[in-house]
Amino acid sequence: MTSMYIYYFGLLLFIAGAIIPLIYPQKMKRFAYIFPTVGACAFAAFGMYLLFDHPLDISAVSITPLLGFVFRGDAISGFFILLISILTFSVSVYSMGYTKNMANKGVMGVLFNTFILSMYAVILSGNVITFLISWETMSIISYLLVTFDREEESASAGLLYAIMTHVGTAFILTAFLLLYKYTGHMDFAGIKEATNDIPAGIKTIVFVFAVIGFGTKAGIVPLHTWLPRAHPAAPSNISSLMSGVMIKTGIYGILRIVVDILGVGPEWWGIAIIVIGAMSAVLGILYALTENDMKRFLAYSSIENIGIILLGIGASMVLASNGLHTLSAIAMTAGLYHTLNHTLFKGLLFLGAGSVVHATHSKNMEEMGGLIKLMPYTAFFFLIGSVSICALPLFNGFVSEWLTFQALLFDFKSASAVAKLIAPMSGAALAFTGAMAIACFVKVFGISFLGMPRSQHAENAKETSTSMLAGMGFLSLFCLLTGIFPGHTIKLFSSSVFLLTGADYSSSGMGILSMREISSSISPLSLFIVMISLFIAAVFLVRIFGGKRKITYGNSWDSGIPSLTSRMQYTATAFTNPIRVTFKKIYLSKRHTKVSYALKPYFAKAIEYRDDITPFFEKYIYQPVTDFIHSLAGKVKHLQSGDLHLYLGYILATLILLLIFWS
Repeated sequence: MTSMYIYYFGLLLFIAGAIIPLIYPQKMKRFAYIFPTVGACAFAAFGMYLLFDHPLDISAVSITPLLGFVFRGDAISGFFILLISILTFSVSVYSMGYTKNMANKGVMGVLFNTFILSMYAVILSGNVITFLISWETMSIISYLLVTFDREEESASAGLLYAIMTHVGTAFILTAFLLLYKYTGHMDFAGIKEATNDIPAGIKTIVFVFAVIGFGTKAGIVPLHTWLPRAHPAAPSNISSLMSGVMIKTGIYGILRIVVDILGVGPEWWGIAIIVIGAMSAVLGILYALTENDMKRFLAYSSIENIGIILLGIGASMVLASNGLHTLSAIAMTAGLYHTLNHTLFKGLLFLGAGSVVHATHSKNMEEMGGLIKLMPYTAFFFLIGSVSICALPLFNGFVSEWLTFQALLFDFKSASAVAKLIAPMSGAALAFTGAMAIACFVKVFGISFLGMPRSQHAENAKETSTSMLAGMGFLSLFCLLTGIFPGHTIKLFSSSVFLLTGADYSSSGMGILSMREISSSISPLSLFIVMISLFIAAVFLVRIFGGKRKITYGNSWDSGIPSLTSRMQYTATAFTNPIRVTFKKIYLSKRHTKVSYALKPYFAKAIEYRDDITPFFEKYIYQPVTDFIHSLAGKVKHLQSGDLHLYLGYILATLILLLIFWS
């Protein structure tokens, strides 16, 4: 019963956070974020209860035999509830400073709290009706947040997001209707028990529709087109939530329907997930490399990381289909670990980007530079997020990507030749993605924070407020802790892995298994202790042998030039030019060069260079479909002529057809 009190306490706090600031916008505007800060702590405790205790029936309200609202939690729900709560806590603290001078603060408070509640509702939904209503609520509220600033760019991004998310919902609804038709149940527990009654062909259709429907929300390639436009258009605190946890509801849907309810399927299901994951990871990071808009860059990076998560989940499905349940559990651990890690470091990076945009009034990296001197704390936290997402040792990204590598190599133990072929190819894709990720974040950190300011806004930038720094600092600490204590982190969600794979571990077995049965026994904690010890020893030796020296500061060496300027620095475009050239067949780039001469042809006065990337999926997949729909709509609109006699003719024709049909 204590867990239920915690749940209702957290629920009331979010409701209060949505209602009270709207009624008293001036006196209690900060309570829109104080309430969810405390509410997130309550839901985090509730999530921990679900992880370490039995499944819990929360509430059920039956309106008709088919229409009822059921909320139920288990270990899988608990894991995602914990993710949402951790990021919500940080973003709520951050938002206290971020929204200080924002217009329509009361409306933002309502949407903010309702959006978070809708994500909790999706994760805790116990039947089809509850899930679909919660899913649609989450989609509508997130659309309103994307279009919150009412600018043309935001409206266009919001429209694309609304279309894509409802196309995905149509596939999800169809999958649920098929499950109901063949099981006779609307609740997920009943559907799971009756799964054996579903024909194999119908299971395959449900699998395909679930992957398309939930994959649209997760942002898998080629259903990703909305994500790089919608996430940057939203306010930065909302971008953090959307990229950090909202797209994870798509991962939750795939795990709940495909892995938990449908159970172990044919091997090609897992192979399909691996291929989708590899394609999303590689193309996501390649497109991220070409972006100069900081938030669009991070959005494309989210597509890459969703791909990495799917690599772990797909490997788990392949191994389970071959009866290798212990190895399947390790692969699922890798997928869930990276889900947790992406929530932490991508939430941190979007908050850091929000602080930079808040200070410089620009999302273009080319207009930044030198911010490490003006915003040292923001730069430090953004660096932690960058190191984490690049999977460098001591931080959390290293552990989950290393586990994913091992999980993919376990596919060699499958009996299938196809699985053995996919294993090295997917591992190579992950390695390539890791290398490109490092290049990406060297670019974004170097161009944005190092060097000299490239604009007046960058020169006048100031450090953000204490609450914004606190929100980033909290996530930075988690990035470090989950990196140096992987065993304890794995134990945290071992019950979720058991529920998804059926592998039975003791209370301490999961952490031991995942760190010892893998071919490498690298200990991040030991590595951390060694590095700290070496650093202290180096400082001690320098002080002994070097003595105290007076530090003098001077200008950088300028090769005899009177003074260095920001125009002499590397640009983001120049930094990535070699990669653009190497992968020009993928980018389908078009180069435009314009040269102005002082004395032709030897003395160039100015060179203008532009390299345009062709959006392949938009141009060759979505644009033809859009053009066809517009053409069809143009022809159909003539049916609505405004002529009453014509409408009466439609009615008569319909009646005649019905009579013929029923006769």
